[in-house]
Amino acid sequence: MPNYDSLFNAFLTILVTIDPPGLAPLFLGITRGMNRVERTQVSVRASLIAFGVMALFAIAGAAILTMFGITLPAFRIAGGFLLFYIAFEMIFEKRQDRKEKTADVAITKDLIHNIAAFPLAIPLIAGPGAISATVLLSGSFHEPIAKAALVGIIAVCILLTYLVFLLAERIDGILGATGRSILTRLLGVLLAALAVQFVADGIKALAAA
Repeated sequence: MPNYDSLFNAFLTILVTIDPPGLAPLFLGITRGMNRVERTQVSVRASLIAFGVMALFAIAGAAILTMFGITLPAFRIAGGFLLFYIAFEMIFEKRQDRKEKTADVAITKDLIHNIAAFPLAIPLIAGPGAISATVLLSGSFHEPIAKAALVGIIAVCILLTYLVFLLAERIDGILGATGRSILTRLLGVLLAALAVQFVADGIKALAAA
């Protein structure tokens, strides 16, 4: 069973890459014109889809890498760079602009009936960063109990995201533009530090091989 630090780092990494507070205003924009019941239905379906995708990579992430001939240390380094890029975007507020463009495209193409799957579940909740982080973490959670713990962490993060969707109107009003900016930058700095650690661990593993 992983220790407390490993579990906390996994929770922090997944939660930051999903970025629930940053999704709150986008959820409101994507579901504009819907009533509360319809928004609840969308948020439930999106959360379940995102959980299914991330749980799959948590359980079979190593097998998927093996199928493509990719070693875990190599993926750890590549994933670390990707996470660092996401952290850079968060710190300099580039990621929010990209997400908003994704949401706008979905609406202009009249895909409202499918927004729970796209773009809400994929790629806004279970995006490249979150999936990469999940695969990286799965390499450190080998035993069945550890895998179950990782899936449980994903479930908690998705549940928190779902709660954010339910409280999206209040959260957006409370945080305001300044609050969202400060929170996103703070999470970005934490993610950057975790990304550097991923790269360092990957290089160490390659050197020892």
